[in-house]
Amino acid sequence: MKTESEANRAISLYADTVRRICFVHLKNYNDVEDVFQDVFLKYILHEKKFESDAHERAWLIRVTINACKDVLRNPFRRLVCSIEDITAEPFYIQESEGELLKYILSLPPKYKDVIYLFYYEGYSAVEIAEIMHKKENTVYTWLDRARKALKKQLGGEPIE
Repeated sequence: MKTESEANRAISLYADTVRRICFVHLKNYNDVEDVFQDVFLKYILHEKKFESDAHERAWLIRVTINACKDVLRNPFRRLVCSIEDITAEPFYIQESEGELLKYILSLPPKYKDVIYLFYYEGYSAVEIAEIMHKKENTVYTWLDRARKALKKQLGGEPIE
């Protein structure tokens, strides 16, 4: 179990990353906050030491993605429509990045993940492959397909 100071350090370093990943998947403030708390609870209860800060960050990203998938698989979610889904604009998005992020959010989950990790978090394809437990070539393929889908939606040049 982690100490309070370790937990506070992790939250101060990774809170924004965890919330943004949650939002990319869940698009709902309340679900984002629930998953955020679950992820950091798992972090606090995690017994093993991390090899480095990069390993710790990758672990948190992987746990966050898995927690979001768990929420999305919940059968209750199919029966309910949030008022935020109907009325609210995304709460973490500034106006300038809002249009592009709307297109990114419309991509299939595997493409959303690689685009977010590559462009917003600055991970290389090799690092993304390690985080997502996929082959490096799979990540390159997903990046390529995501870029093509975004190009088609935006009607412009591909993202490089």
